[in-house]
Amino acid sequence: MENLQLVFLGTGTSTGIPMIGCHCETCSSPDPRDKRTRTSAIISHGGKKILIDTTPELRLQCLANNIDAIEAVVFTHGHADHIMGLDDVRRFNAIKGGALDAWADDRTYKTLSQCFGYCFAEQKPVMDVFRPKLIRQKIDGPFEIAGLRWTPIPLLHGALPVLGFRVANIAYCTDVSTIPDASYDLLRDLDILVLDGLQFKNHPTHFSVDQAIDAAGRIAAKRTFLTHLA
Repeated sequence: MENLQLVFLGTGTSTGIPMIGCHCETCSSPDPRDKRTRTSAIISHGGKKILIDTTPELRLQCLANNIDAIEAVVFTHGHADHIMGLDDVRRFNAIKGGALDAWADDRTYKTLSQCFGYCFAEQKPVMDVFRPKLIRQKIDGPFEIAGLRWTPIPLLHGALPVLGFRVANIAYCTDVSTIPDASYDLLRDLDILVLDGLQFKNHPTHFSVDQAIDAAGRIAAKRTFLTHLA
């Protein structure tokens, strides 16, 4: 699809890189590629930007990448490194002058409503500029945002069911340790695959680099990028 763009806002693991209190070669590196905020992305088409996950560094990520407006937010799962910047979405409400759709499955929405129930509650107009104003949209199959069809891809993050997403010929699959066989059918004929590749050692809830390479070989996208890097 022409004019479809993927922007990586953050590609780091749940602690961010460098990690607090770590002085290893990577965390001490002066190379800017070794400084990674938590994992999130933007998919844009026709001037409309859709945010995937709201990391704790969301404000800084948007400033660094000139993200001035979004159409909606889509969530992969409810872990803290993927949701805890949600309050910063209020600036996008103020810029839009209205509510934003927030797409999540039932499991993720339960966590969002526990942590950020005020974002989904009815608000007095005077409060709109001080709180995010979100309209819950339920993910229970393919859905559409701004003319783009989003196909949820069931994945496993350890024992936790999470979602990846396919938009046209781009698939975004962070925080995954197992791709169910049925989900491989949703990942055929990709131009771009984004896949979890935490570290070189095996991990119980993330693909290692070698496991990610094996999965990428089976999927056979034209280009594969690793994310959620430690």
